[in-house]
Amino acid sequence: MKKLVFATVMLASVTLVSAQTAYEKIMKAKVAMADKAQTAEDWTALHNDFARIANKESQEWLPHYYAALSDLQKGRTMMQKGITTELDALADEADKHIALAETLSPKNSEIYVLKKISHSLRMMVNPMERFRTEGALAEKALQTAKALDANNPRIYLLMAEDAYFTPEQFGGSKSKGMELFQKAKDLYEKYPAKSPLLPHWGKEEAEYFINKKP
Repeated sequence: MKKLVFATVMLASVTLVSAQTAYEKIMKAKVAMADKAQTAEDWTALHNDFARIANKESQEWLPHYYAALSDLQKGRTMMQKGITTELDALADEADKHIALAETLSPKNSEIYVLKKISHSLRMMVNPMERFRTEGALAEKALQTAKALDANNPRIYLLMAEDAYFTPEQFGGSKSKGMELFQKAKDLYEKYPAKSPLLPHWGKEEAEYFINKKP
């Protein structure tokens, strides 16, 4: 009887480990794809993949995080091309996954970074009209992210973008932006992600601007 119980427990343990390994394996592959994604089509496919994983792994926050990130990165890609008509819809979809991720992992700096990006995308639909609402919410989310983890390099990456791309007459500063890109890079190197599944995006962007010729 004891041998039967022991065998049953061992079988359950092996099954659990196998399930965890399968989840980690697929997530690692998809995160690696996200690291290389460039087009709106890339991000759409990744959103669908991460959303499917999230539906299956209901207790994991990272699939929801990456599903939201995929929507937001798609929006940023479109915004760079001057396309703003879909930004509200992308932010809406991202916010659904952000809320679910936050339920599973509250008080998480990384999730507030996504909230900042979401509000910034909404603001870019009509900057003049939305700066006082979405712009203020974006700044509040970023400050919350900083309060939760002041060493999160993505906070300073987003601050650098805001400073660098905002005209001086509206408070921007390319020199301040460069300082913040450098700070972000230093933090990426000093505090690397503890797992390949955890958020680690943004280092290449910081390095690009630091190495960019004047």
